[in-house]
Parts: sequence; structure tokens; C-alpha cells
Amino acid sequence: MERRVVVAGWGQITQPKELNSTPQGPMGLMSKASQRAAERMDSGKVLMNLDGIMVVRTLSRYYTSPARQLAQRLGATPKFTHVSGIGGNSPQTMINIAAGMIARNELDSVLVAGAEAYVQRNKNSKRLEIALFRGIPEDYAGDDFIGSTPLENQHGIEHPIQGFPLFETALWAASGMDLQPYLMKIGKMWSEFSKAAVDHPYAWTKSMKTPGEIITPGPTNRPVAFPYTKFMNSFVTVDQGAAIILMSEETAKKYSQKERQIVYFLGGGYAEDRQRFMIEKSDFTSSPPLKIAVEKALARSCMPLESLDCFDLYSCFPCAVSIAKKMIGIKEDDPRSLTLTGGLGFFGGPGNNYSLHGVATLAEKISIGEKSNGLVTALGWFMHKHAAGVYGSEPSKGELKNHDITDQKDCFAGDDPIIIKRQVNGPGTIETYTIIYSLDQKPLYAVLYGKTRDNFRFIARTQSHPDIFKQLTLKNRVGQKVNIRFDSSKNMNIADLA
Repeated sequence: MERRVVVAGWGQITQPKELNSTPQGPMGLMSKASQRAAERMDSGKVLMNLDGIMVVRTLSRYYTSPARQLAQRLGATPKFTHVSGIGGNSPQTMINIAAGMIARNELDSVLVAGAEAYVQRNKNSKRLEIALFRGIPEDYAGDDFIGSTPLENQHGIEHPIQGFPLFETALWAASGMDLQPYLMKIGKMWSEFSKAAVDHPYAWTKSMKTPGEIITPGPTNRPVAFPYTKFMNSFVTVDQGAAIILMSEETAKKYSQKERQIVYFLGGGYAEDRQRFMIEKSDFTSSPPLKIAVEKALARSCMPLESLDCFDLYSCFPCAVSIAKKMIGIKEDDPRSLTLTGGLGFFGGPGNNYSLHGVATLAEKISIGEKSNGLVTALGWFMHKHAAGVYGSEPSKGELKNHDITDQKDCFAGDDPIIIKRQVNGPGTIETYTIIYSLDQKPLYAVLYGKTRDNFRFIARTQSHPDIFKQLTLKNRVGQKVNIRFDSSKNMNIADLA
């Protein structure tokens, strides 16, 4: 008989920026969050008796063997340890795997933990844009360290703060709205996220932002990459950690607190886009693997979308939430909250580990009866890897036994990558674009993605001229013709607006 899986314990920690003591590193924060998860179960021995420990790979600090190091700190001797790859999908992906192992009786109790310590208390520290992956060694073997192609890097697209605005420009074009009304619509959604953070005990930001404050550039809200300001980006410079303990229902009952509702893991899903990189995508307003991952989770949990109480949608940037709503089928007038925490922009975006905070927050709400169930989504890189999980107060009739194995064997979704033309000379059509700004709020360069006349994908920069930047921001230029020439001296394509 298949075993049910329970979220038996959960813990979170936020280390404030101003401290009177030596700050904890990610390992210390992970350890503290794990201890809080055990305290939730009123047990001092649960951590020592863990069968498995799974750690979300840290980006802010390098550890040679973080799962083993955490086990040593906790006094645990697990028979199974695992460290994730790089990607915000990692926490939910590992939860899906751990649940499958518990359902198959391979393990009985698994700790999933992660943390980042990014706060730069030393004024001489490098800026975060340079230090985002400072915990990943040069000889890191995983190809998940790569989020963009060399061709994209050559044209100035490498990090999420540069890539995700490309989705937003395409969504703006699809809306048919003028820029200000469109930004106000996004600003209202993001303002609701900031409101959720105010009430969360572990949120990094505790001040609600109005839609106008979010979308209007200013001294404390610089433009980063069009159409995004700083307040529309993830807040990565945080010190936060989270942990959850998964158990079989039988074992969890030994630690259950009578005044609290049991929290069941009901079903999960995972999928990857065949069109891995931005330059390979045929549509910048959708994500087939996101749709597939959620559909798997809902089907396996026997939970229709309309029966869910709430969501915690991965919210690195507004476009990620908008595309998730579109793929999942959440209507504009749906009264259910899209975030339980405030999202990566306001709660905090600790590297790969944000969604573990979403799961811990949902577990707490279910345990006290505030929610009956909910869906958590998580994504890695540029809408490439997606994981989803459904949690609830009542057990499901669905099957968990092989869901993770099935997903790993056949995880790809969507069409094959579109064909790219590296060096272009001739006419083309814009499909999306962004403008990258300097720290002093001046536009540096614009990058266009589009199609050539013979239907190949191209990437190009424009000339860095104020008139061109003005044209790209006053009106949406998706669908407009451009003339492209390959500049061998710069090794990049240069586009002139036709």
C-alpha cells in the first residue's frame, strides 16, 4: 500500500541587516531553520533520526558538501543526502523527489533546507550584480550554471534582470494597451504583493508600496531594464533560510500536535522547456512547461483548480506571475491571493531558495486552519525549469509513488528550439526588446529579439542614441520592421529602426 506524505515540520529565519553580533552564514541559517522545523514537532530527536537531507544549492557561499555539513551540525546520520543544481525550481523539485521516495518506502523522513546570506555589511564589498553567483566555483561542472547563450551574452543579455523584461515587453504588446495604463495594471498587482509582505513575520521588506511608487523611476527606484524599475525586480540581497521536514503519515503521527491540522503533500509536477534559452523561444508570452507542471500536480493531487484556496506563484518578476496566471487559467477577477509571502520582490528572493519559504508559509496556514489547501509554483532561469506542488489538510486519493520518476524520465514540454541566425544582414521584425540602464539611471543599450525575413531568430543591439531609446519607450515596437547589419568589429548585429 502506498504511504501518504506529510509536511511534519517547517521553519524560517531572517537575519536582519543591522546586527550586534557576528552574522550567520548560509549554513548557520539553514541549521537554525531546521531546528525551528523540529521545534514545531516538539522533538529534540527528530533531526538526529533523519533518513535523508536535501539541500538547496547556495549561491552566496561555497560549501564542498553542504548536505553532509548540515547533517554534522544537526547531529544527524542520514543514509541519503542530495544537493540541488542551480535554479529557483530546486526546493519544490526536491520536495517532489523526497515525497516519491517516502511513498515508495525508500525513506521515512527527509529534511529539505536552504539559505542565503547576501547582505553586504562591508561597504567595500562588490556590488551584487557582480557577486550574484559568488558561491559557485569556477570548476562547477553543472550546465545549469548557464542561463543564456554566448551569442546572447555578446549582445548584453546574461542575468535575470536583463532577460525577464523581454517577457514583459512582449506581454505589453499582446495587451494592446499604452505603456502607462499597462504599467499601472502591473503596479497594482505588485502593490498587492508588497501588502502581503507587510504581514509576514519573516519578510525582508515591511513597507507597502503603491502602484505609482512601484512603476515610477526615482532616486530610490532606478530603472534597471525597460520596462522594469528596481521595485519590479527580485530583492536578492537578503539573509534568509527555510527548512521543511517531510515524513510518512505513520511516522509523523508520533510527533503530531493535537491542536494543529495535519499538512499533507498531495501531488507535484516537474517539466522543462525544450526551448531552453530566451533566444530559442517561439513565444515570449507563454510557458508550456509551466502549464504541464501544474497540470501534473493538480491531476496527481485530484484537486481541480477551482477547489484551491490560494496560490504562491513564483514571482521573481511581474511577467513570471502574469504568464503563470495565463498558463494555469487564473482569471483576472479571481479573488484568491497570488502570493502568501509577498514574493521575491518584497518578502525577499534568497537565491534558489525562495519557494521553500512559500511552502513553509503555506504549511503554517494549513496547520492553523487559515487555509485548507494551496498550490506552490517554482521556476528556474528564464522560464526554463518548472516545479509545482499541492498541499492540503485532507489526504488525497492520488498516487505519489512514481510521479517523480516519471517526470525525470520524460520532463520536456513545448516545441523544439527555433533556428537562430548568428550574423544577419537585411530586414527583420521585432518580437521583443529591452533597454539596459546604468546605475546612474542612464540608458546604456537596447537589445532586440526578432525574426529575419526568412523566419530565423536574430538578436541585435540598436545604436545607443537618445532618439532610439525614446522611440522604444514611447510606443510598443513589437512587430516593427528593422534593418540589420553584422558589425564584425563589435562581433554583434546592429539594428536600425526602419
